[in-house]
Amino acid sequence: MKEALRLRFWLEAGAATVTGLLFVITLFWHDWVEIIFDVDPDHGNGLLEWSIVGALLVATIILFVFARYEWRRAQAALA
Repeated sequence: MKEALRLRFWLEAGAATVTGLLFVITLFWHDWVEIIFDVDPDHGNGLLEWSIVGALLVATIILFVFARYEWRRAQAALA
């Protein structure tokens, strides 16, 4: 099966994993932007953090869907 999977699958699955981890980190540790970059762009109201959580969730879902498509394409090629 691994031979049938294209590089695209591995890139999409890897990126989905990374964005998923960042999603979870941002969900539980809201103020990492202020700590790492030493700025407070939303002046403490949390809008930036929740926007990041939403964007990461959407990116994770889209990347997993694309990776799933590649997985199914590889399974169909083997069948």
